[in-house]
Amino acid sequence: MVPARNGSAIPVLGFLICAAFIYLSFRDLWLNHKWRTEIGFVKRNGTQFVVDGKALYVNGWNSYWFMDHAVNEHSRYLVSEMLETGAKMGLTVCRTWAFNDGGYNALQISPGRFDERVFKALDHVIAEAKKHDVRLLLCLVNNLQAYGGKSQYVQWAWQEGVGLSSSNDSFFFDPSIRKYFKNYLTALLTRKNSVTGIEYRNDPTIFAWELINEPRCTSDVSGDTLQDWIDEMTSFIKSIDDKHLLTVGLEGFYGPNSPKRLTVNPEMWPSELGTDFVRNSNSSNIDFASVHIYPDHWFHNQTFEDKLKFVVQWMQSHIEDGMKELKKPVLFTEFGLSNLNKDYEPSQRERFYRTIFDVVYKSAKRRKAGAGTLVWQLFMEGMEGFNDEFGIVPHEQDPMYRLMVEQSCRLGKVTGRREEHKLRKLCSHKH
Repeated sequence: MVPARNGSAIPVLGFLICAAFIYLSFRDLWLNHKWRTEIGFVKRNGTQFVVDGKALYVNGWNSYWFMDHAVNEHSRYLVSEMLETGAKMGLTVCRTWAFNDGGYNALQISPGRFDERVFKALDHVIAEAKKHDVRLLLCLVNNLQAYGGKSQYVQWAWQEGVGLSSSNDSFFFDPSIRKYFKNYLTALLTRKNSVTGIEYRNDPTIFAWELINEPRCTSDVSGDTLQDWIDEMTSFIKSIDDKHLLTVGLEGFYGPNSPKRLTVNPEMWPSELGTDFVRNSNSSNIDFASVHIYPDHWFHNQTFEDKLKFVVQWMQSHIEDGMKELKKPVLFTEFGLSNLNKDYEPSQRERFYRTIFDVVYKSAKRRKAGAGTLVWQLFMEGMEGFNDEFGIVPHEQDPMYRLMVEQSCRLGKVTGRREEHKLRKLCSHKH
């Protein structure tokens, strides 16, 4: 009977081995799928971002070039490499362009006409971000001319004979152009990702939408024209997508009716740009405020030490606004120190970044409205053509790399997220 017993055990043993193989083969796939389906949307609770019940303070970066590089097979790998590098540094959010209007590799070729090849590139960017556990702040149009911007919309209306004015500011008040922009918003928000199968409006990988990069409307310094546009467009976006957070994309300047125009604005000219930080950010559909930090471009002949003093005052003023006036988070979505300054030294950039990181860290410890920062901007090796005076290629031995990792760990400790696997591993090593 012994041989018979051994014979019957063989198929059972084979079945167990097969089952174990299948489990091990598909476990990671299942866990990955579980993460993909259960990742929560970032929400707002008063002056804090929250996700999955915990506060979130953002340490992130800008790589505006993602979609453009994802279009072509030979450069697509740079998107994955940059996301992988950012994730290794503990960075949680990347701001990038979700627009390219007219011109080379245009997403929107003409009003309402889209290049599917470029849309698939944006699909790829979102899917790769999801894979690397990085969320995206997606900007919807440019006030500047790069990648089309509001001037391209004005040009389209002019070419079609429906434009009211050739002024770039007609982007904000021309009914035909507003319709163009709403058509674009509808197409983008309801886009079904060809990689993940998830509509953009339902994808928690998207941290938030940014309405426009650095809006200015100098033809109406009162700010009424821009404010009307913000109110209309944010209401339209929320009618399609009420899951994602929304911000304006402001530089942070105070307008002509704000007393801070005299005490906090870098000079007098910013109060005449048709924007106002508090008024624009107070719009009912705006979930958090955005601010940029560029003393190099905003002042003339200011010493480095004076720039540092301005940065602290500038940030603290906006954090105070977030607490008292807006009761919303304030995210510093761009900042940098130019390497074209006459007295520039690499050590200055490290001090400049540390000063900014310290303000946010202190705000986070006190549960105030300073919700995080996004460095402008990170690149990979071999991308010098896309670099500018602020660009950084992160390397593990570079002081800037170590500084950003340190900030990830400090903010993770404040929120309790440092105990999560990725941060625990990162922060246990000294860089």
